[in-house]
Amino acid sequence: MYPDARVESFIRDNYLPVKIHIKEQPQMFERFGAQWTPTLQVLSPEGQKQHEWSGFLPADDLFAQLQLGLAHAAFKRGEWDGAERRFRQIVSELPNSDAAPEALYWAGVSRYKGSGDASALGETAQAFGKKYSDSTWAKKASVWAA
Repeated sequence: MYPDARVESFIRDNYLPVKIHIKEQPQMFERFGAQWTPTLQVLSPEGQKQHEWSGFLPADDLFAQLQLGLAHAAFKRGEWDGAERRFRQIVSELPNSDAAPEALYWAGVSRYKGSGDASALGETAQAFGKKYSDSTWAKKASVWAA
């Protein structure tokens, strides 16, 4: 399925992959709102979109997006601790991936949602001062700075 064994194993262990060819099934492409190929979507069992990205990615970035999909799915189910753990795992294991700043942001939001403690947001804003300070996600978190 994918030339990187780690990515292939992760997909096999965590997802039910479905491949839709735009020329053979254009109605499915429309149904899921895909705008470009490849488009990868993480769906809930009910078919609701949890996470999406388009275009080819190097193995580390694809792996991070796959992990981000599971983290966002946990977040949408209200599994705050599990979502935070998954988001933080991306930051620690794939810190140079494009997904890491987004994961840091949502880790802070997950912690706040789970605890109600606003200091989680302030700590996240401070973390952006040390890492990913030029990212869009740092700008979004800047309103939480004390």
